[in-house]
Amino acid sequence: MSGNGKTRAIVAVDEKWGIGKKNDLLFRLPLDMKYFREKTDGKTVCMGYNTLLSFPGGKPLKNRKNIVICPEGVERDDVVIVHTLDEMLKTIAADKERGNDVYVIGGAYFYKSMLPFCDEVLVTKVDADGEAEVFFENLDERADFGLASESETFETNGYNIKFCVYKHL
Repeated sequence: MSGNGKTRAIVAVDEKWGIGKKNDLLFRLPLDMKYFREKTDGKTVCMGYNTLLSFPGGKPLKNRKNIVICPEGVERDDVVIVHTLDEMLKTIAADKERGNDVYVIGGAYFYKSMLPFCDEVLVTKVDADGEAEVFFENLDERADFGLASESETFETNGYNIKFCVYKHL
């Protein structure tokens, strides 16, 4: 399998496209967590350093290749470390050449930097205001992305959510 991998962002947003506050998620959504695990399990995930630090114990996600863009001087042996966006793009390209799918998983600045390189964005829309401090680009207002599919509404932990897929046009 050569060159078949895709780059996708995966994100949960509130009704204002908010994604987080205080370096944490806005909501606890068991159904969205299951969706995230199903989509990314066995795949490559890439993220900013603060996203890695926000995980329990600052540990990488299990059963995934974790690529992290880190400040100079940070060294770890439990993740693949890159120090620049260019280095990240080269590392991702090599994974995609091997047929691996790559998922961009945060945070806000990293999403913004990587969005032009994403084939698709998997968006879990939460019908609530999470009073976010950081936001994802509103893909409904961008000419370079189009809504390709939208699930029915599901209830999880008291919230109504929909799973949407946006394709890069």
